[in-house]
Amino acid sequence: MIASPKPTSFGFRNLMNTVTLDVLRAEGRALNVPLIAPFTIASSRLDKVENVGIRVELSNGSVGWGEAPILPSVTAEDQLTALTKAAEACSFLKRSPPMNLGSALGEIGRILPGHEFASVRAGVEMAVIDAVANSIGVPLWRLFGGASNTITTDITIPIVSVDDASKLALQYKRQGFKTLKLKVGKNLNADIEVLKGIRKVYPDCLFVLDANEGYTPGEAVEVLQKLHDMEVTPILFEQPVHRDDWEGLGHVNQIAKDKYGVPIAADESCRNLDDAKRIAKQNLAGVINIKLAKSGVLGALEVIELVKDLELDLMIGGMVETRLAMGFAGHLAAGMGCFKFVDLDTPLLLSEDPVFGGYEVCGAVYKFANARGHDFLEKLQLAHRLQHQLIALVKMQVVCIYGIYCRSGLCKTIQAIRGGGAPTKGIKLGILSSM
Repeated sequence: MIASPKPTSFGFRNLMNTVTLDVLRAEGRALNVPLIAPFTIASSRLDKVENVGIRVELSNGSVGWGEAPILPSVTAEDQLTALTKAAEACSFLKRSPPMNLGSALGEIGRILPGHEFASVRAGVEMAVIDAVANSIGVPLWRLFGGASNTITTDITIPIVSVDDASKLALQYKRQGFKTLKLKVGKNLNADIEVLKGIRKVYPDCLFVLDANEGYTPGEAVEVLQKLHDMEVTPILFEQPVHRDDWEGLGHVNQIAKDKYGVPIAADESCRNLDDAKRIAKQNLAGVINIKLAKSGVLGALEVIELVKDLELDLMIGGMVETRLAMGFAGHLAAGMGCFKFVDLDTPLLLSEDPVFGGYEVCGAVYKFANARGHDFLEKLQLAHRLQHQLIALVKMQVVCIYGIYCRSGLCKTIQAIRGGGAPTKGIKLGILSSM
């Protein structure tokens, strides 16, 4: 990739026509990671992460990574579909002559159109943008505006028993989380009991409720009334009703705002720019939840600009993701500085996150820096590349923007190549380039 003559700014929009993309390699690989415990929400249950990691390498050696998260009933793709479509997009990138960034992302959008392929489109866009940011030596949070290099996230308690929810709440209190996001929507009475249990162990925490489409409009209003009777006011009530129940969403929004002072967030109901326009025009919600996997990176940026112009509030969240997708979203949120609610916690729910580092974590606060590192592949992609040139991996000196470390057994592999000796520690993984 060659930068064109002296752009006046490294802002993302300026790069669309001022940077030329020349891709040497691109590939997608399964990204399977166990969870600490099953992640249950009103609409689905996830026992393990089965996402897709995407790697793009430019002709100058700069590498970018992205992730397509798979969450049944929320994302349209399953892992096999995501792998197949990622391969199509990667094949296009590899065989194409050099083109400007805007043209490349436009073609990716045509190969991976609409909500049907939004998650994998987001993953490929992340990898391409990451590689470009790596190439010009600018961290993503600066590329997206540079408002800040930190964010403060909530943390999620899935649908579990009262005892388990109380234990998690106490644990998160000790870790410094001020805001708990509670998954609700399967059983109204059970949800209230869980809330009571959490209040006993963490009475001064802030609450976000997320029903994931689980309630009827009547149930959503009833929950708010029961909480009001308990003298509990959530700071946000996310997606209380089914995504297509526009009338019900508007009804709950009006009562929640006027009677209880609780803002309603549209998540599943807002997949694209048209949805956001409808929500704003019909006064269906006061907050829009941005998730890159719902609309892709470019689509999300369009929605963000619309919501800002209409003076609604913004939230940023994700599916169940590793630090690849969540790190990219974190950079975007920090750099843009326009999100009132931040929900970027799922790497904390993984039992064996295949990547770490890249941003500093101190309780609920993430700090993004300008880390660099060697381009070593994460363990699930390592086997494929080892078939071609394993020793070259050990010697590779490719700069990465995200600077994420590998804790996946690569050190032992390198030790074997070197003929024994102490394992190499802290090898950096070239995933996501602007941490």
